[in-house]
Amino acid sequence: MTARLPTANDHPLAPVGRHTAGAASIGDWVFVVEPNGGLGTDEKIITSLSAGTRLVSHFRDVEGVEYFYWSEAGKIRFCFIADEGYAEDVPDEVMETMQRIDADYRHLYPSDGPAFLLAEHLTGITLTPELLEASPYLCGVIPEPW
Repeated sequence: MTARLPTANDHPLAPVGRHTAGAASIGDWVFVVEPNGGLGTDEKIITSLSAGTRLVSHFRDVEGVEYFYWSEAGKIRFCFIADEGYAEDVPDEVMETMQRIDADYRHLYPSDGPAFLLAEHLTGITLTPELLEASPYLCGVIPEPW
């Protein structure tokens, strides 16, 4: 059975002020797709969700601005926002991957592909189109937290 990634129109009852999301189990991780939403870049939300675990978030808004967050145990460990650049300190855990990105992909923003190298390094999961399309998703509606 082949599944498709959820879209914002997958839940007909999702009113304004609510977000549709789909979650899939991939290894020991949960992968969440949130079409047309930015909850995964809200630092209050992602630090709360990372309590006792690790959270990796990658988002591209409609204007092409890229966001990447690594939060662990309730704290932001590393982030970049394309318009603002990297966090001041690059943690040792991602230093080698960042050097590889700087050497091999310096002509690209880290999220134009290289952000997935960071996510793969931090999670051990290589996200491929086949993996994302074949995974079953549990979908639901998330109310805005504000």
